[in-house]
Amino acid sequence: MNKYLIIRLSSIGDIVLTTPVVRCLKLQADPCEIHYLTKKQFLPVLQANPYIDKIYTLNDSVDEVSNTLKNEKYDHIIDLHKNFRSVTLRRILGVKSSSFPKLNLKKWMLVNLKIDLMPEIHIVDRSFEAVKNLGVKNDLAGLDYFIPEMDKVKVSDLPPAHQKGYLAMVIGGKHQTKQLPAEKVIALCKIIRHPILILGGSEDFEMANQIAESDSKKIFNTCGKFSINQSASLVEQAKMVVTNDTGLMHVAAAFHKKIISVWGNTVPELGMYPYLPKEPEKFSVYEVKNLSCRPCSKIGFEKCPKKHFKCMMDQDIRGIGDEVNLFLESLV
Repeated sequence: MNKYLIIRLSSIGDIVLTTPVVRCLKLQADPCEIHYLTKKQFLPVLQANPYIDKIYTLNDSVDEVSNTLKNEKYDHIIDLHKNFRSVTLRRILGVKSSSFPKLNLKKWMLVNLKIDLMPEIHIVDRSFEAVKNLGVKNDLAGLDYFIPEMDKVKVSDLPPAHQKGYLAMVIGGKHQTKQLPAEKVIALCKIIRHPILILGGSEDFEMANQIAESDSKKIFNTCGKFSINQSASLVEQAKMVVTNDTGLMHVAAAFHKKIISVWGNTVPELGMYPYLPKEPEKFSVYEVKNLSCRPCSKIGFEKCPKKHFKCMMDQDIRGIGDEVNLFLESLV
């Protein structure tokens, strides 16, 4: 039986985007054992995945796991991160390995020169280049997210106003330039005629509280109150999801939710929009087109480099709100 090691160290969304490769490798390759290496804080994202036989984690350095991984005697390493640490580890382990085209030069040209040479290929499809020589093909079944039973949130634990259904609004983002500002979220919430559940990390609590205070009956702040798997459970149970370009956007895609994605300094052309290969009608993209400064980064900044933040301040809030109301009212 062949033994494979998949490497993706961070972060939540990027790890979720590797799950089609994990599934297809397990189901299509000869009987095999699949191990996965990630950072310790992201273990919950993978811990219930039935296609993974063993998970290894590290805090920072590959030296923490290199000797243990050497003893596993892998047949092949699949590097879905392709950064300095993962390449270093591949060199240390010294077994056959493969990766995928990160297209860093083309990303640099898009961000810095505004020359778009990016192929119209999602990063998930590019990731399959890493397992092409193993005879593995994309089954187009989309992303996976498996929630441990103990982390599933009961609807009865939510406020009464949200127990019959709610819109999940993800306000978080690793960088501020990927986040819709609080005043814009509040304006959006005023347009929406349905219960709203705010999702984000503990670092988003104050912003979420400010939003919730604008209508405490309609809006419930969950930021910092639930774990990542519990937040995923809330996404799974939502009627639809409005989200920035952040990890829970990909979690929502894994559950085949109707998604409205709001884009600030990043752009879908970088290849990380919601991955719903058989259901592209399930997601909408809202972005401010024709800004000469956008994209200003492939990741993000803590403040707008130009100080005007037009990529978020000029968002079509009325259009987003109207689409939310139209969709939710079509479900009644």
